[in-house]
Amino acid sequence: MTEYRFIGKPTQRKDALDIVTGRIKFINDVNIPNMLYGKVLRSPLPHALIKSIDTAEAESLPGVKAVLTHRNAPQWMAGFPLHVRLLDSKVRYVGDEVALVAAETEDIAEEALRLIKVEYEPLPAVYDVEEAVQPDAPQLYDQFPGNLLPRERRMFGPRTLQEVAFGDVDKGFEEADLIIEGTCAYENIPNPLPPEPPGVIASWEEPDNLTVWSASQGPHMFKVTLQRRMGATSMTSLGSPVGASYGSKYMSWQFVLPAAALAKAAGRPVKLCYGKAEHMAAFTVRLGSRIHGKVGMKNDGTVTALAADWLVNTGAFSEITQGMVSVGLGEAQLMIRCPNWSFKPRMVCTNRTASGQVRGFGGQELKCALTPLVTMGLEKAGIDPVEFFKKNYVKPGDGYYWRDGKWWVCNGTDYTAAIEKGAATFGWDKKWQGWLKPTSVNGTKHRGVGVGVHGNADVGEDISEAFVRIDPNGTATIYSGLAEHGTGQRSNICKMTAEVLQIPLASVSVTPVDSRVNPFEIGPVGSRGTYAIGSAVIAAAEDAKKQLFELMAPKFGAQPEELETRDGMVYVKGDPEKKIPWFKGMGYDRTIMGKGRFEPDFTLPNFMMIFTEVEVDTETGKVDLIKVVGATDVGQIIDPPSLTNQLNGCLGSAGIDSALFEETVLDTRLGRIMNPNMIDYKWRTFAELPGMEHEVLETPLPSHRFHAVGVGEITPSPGPSAVLMAVSNAIGVRMAEYPLTPDRVLKALGKTAKAGKEGNR
Repeated sequence: MTEYRFIGKPTQRKDALDIVTGRIKFINDVNIPNMLYGKVLRSPLPHALIKSIDTAEAESLPGVKAVLTHRNAPQWMAGFPLHVRLLDSKVRYVGDEVALVAAETEDIAEEALRLIKVEYEPLPAVYDVEEAVQPDAPQLYDQFPGNLLPRERRMFGPRTLQEVAFGDVDKGFEEADLIIEGTCAYENIPNPLPPEPPGVIASWEEPDNLTVWSASQGPHMFKVTLQRRMGATSMTSLGSPVGASYGSKYMSWQFVLPAAALAKAAGRPVKLCYGKAEHMAAFTVRLGSRIHGKVGMKNDGTVTALAADWLVNTGAFSEITQGMVSVGLGEAQLMIRCPNWSFKPRMVCTNRTASGQVRGFGGQELKCALTPLVTMGLEKAGIDPVEFFKKNYVKPGDGYYWRDGKWWVCNGTDYTAAIEKGAATFGWDKKWQGWLKPTSVNGTKHRGVGVGVHGNADVGEDISEAFVRIDPNGTATIYSGLAEHGTGQRSNICKMTAEVLQIPLASVSVTPVDSRVNPFEIGPVGSRGTYAIGSAVIAAAEDAKKQLFELMAPKFGAQPEELETRDGMVYVKGDPEKKIPWFKGMGYDRTIMGKGRFEPDFTLPNFMMIFTEVEVDTETGKVDLIKVVGATDVGQIIDPPSLTNQLNGCLGSAGIDSALFEETVLDTRLGRIMNPNMIDYKWRTFAELPGMEHEVLETPLPSHRFHAVGVGEITPSPGPSAVLMAVSNAIGVRMAEYPLTPDRVLKALGKTAKAGKEGNR
């Protein structure tokens, strides 16, 4: 392998000292002159009409500068397609926005909320997807009959993938040795739980000139998606470091539009930051996913046909549900090589908290329900799941329909070696005893093992642009709209630039996130940071270096391609002793600006297999996660600590632990989330971490100069289905529902009293 100076070596993050010393400013640390504070009055009912609303007392409270209701708020629309009003006369979930207040202090704003009097006319509510599509179900939107969202072709272009339907499904089932039918679900709507709640500051510099400071994973997309909706002819988007996002704080309009509306009404800047309970109970969560499916399979594990009805619970509105469904449909084809498909989604509105994009972006929701269904066939045929995934995961030369509805052919690597390496490290061959058979039994403690697999071709999604400016003093500045959302990606693009230009890492910096300065950047989503964003930055650095060599070649009497550079000096290859510093070639009155742009490429899907071992106490139903091994191939590691942190992150952010205890509990009698706090929402502490190992292969990929792709987004996704399989094997009873709480385990073992109908979880 190529020996690099910076790539593949652990280096200190650019922002490390600022983070540990507290100098870094997150959005709630930012204050601007004359700023007000915004608060939201939220609905206590899941479905109701607002009959009357009295804001007189709130408006007369000293310090209150603006109060907005559906009567005087801007008629801005959001959601996809546009269907959600900023403030409406109808509320559709507990936590829906009823009124907005801006005041001199947060305490005054909170007091003003208490003074607003609202009279509601309650309406029937519906929470279950299959109940919501019944003819007599309560209707959330007049424009969506049957509570079904339309299949929108605009999300990813005119051919946006809306279903997977090709081949001859009937013929495929005729050819099958086994036919499996069943229902599996992943719909406990876990919260990704980023430490920092959503927050924003909005300021109208002029009547139609808006500036937004946001804790967003994709701040440039605010400018792209929201500018026209708010009637702004000019919009500046400034990004602060993000206290984690896990996909949830991307271009979420839910906190930007209210702040902008209040700022316009008050004529002053407004900061609106969610509290933690508000974040957990009223902000978007993961899609609910339920699959009624039928799988045809040969005895050797060849899948001959797959037909399914995929019911997607989007909650009270769609933020980007159609896009998540499109990506999920594509990812299913990466996991299962099958010539005959009829996989049809239905996106359903219900009266629970709305869904938004979360790490896993549709694929995790689909596969966590689809994988258990497929493995029913493996159980009948007696096939080892590791061998099945090894055979069926997409190989170079295989084709698939991706989210844009186009047929793409895999140009990546064969991940068989990664699977085998992970299996060896985990000890799969020794621990696997067969379907519904424990690895070991010690009294009431039964151990079992399972695997899950995930991958995503969105590593090459969308457009990235970057500039790299080199200065005569031997330094480089990257102009990029890349937000720092906790992963160290801004430091990693500095490493790439330093490697191209061969200058010390300390000599490379990145501009602040500012749409006035930086070129277009969609953001670090879908594991695209390493390939897509990295490609744009590498191309810009290479372009700057090319211009430098063209400028300095005459001084050597050489051709530009004969030159090389290191540490701010240029020399002829093979003769590094004869060198000229950049400043002598450039002069003090010149800078060089390189430009780079990345165009979408969906031919390099990434990969992750998770192996899990659990221990189940059959007396109490408690499940303990004993061991996790992750296996992948990244082409080339860019920064080892960053990658390790991403892989260790497979547990939380609505990942593996959503199979065990991370769940948002919805009381369907009241429509309320019952655990919007850090005590009742169960999550893992450091003292409860399982043993974790990772096998990371580095098979060069045809991506960019450093042959790498990212895997951060996909690391949690295979875990829930792996745990579900492991628990089923440990107790000898197939489980098909998450999370695997003690009551559900005991119920499966027949050790609970006759259970009534469970509420939504």
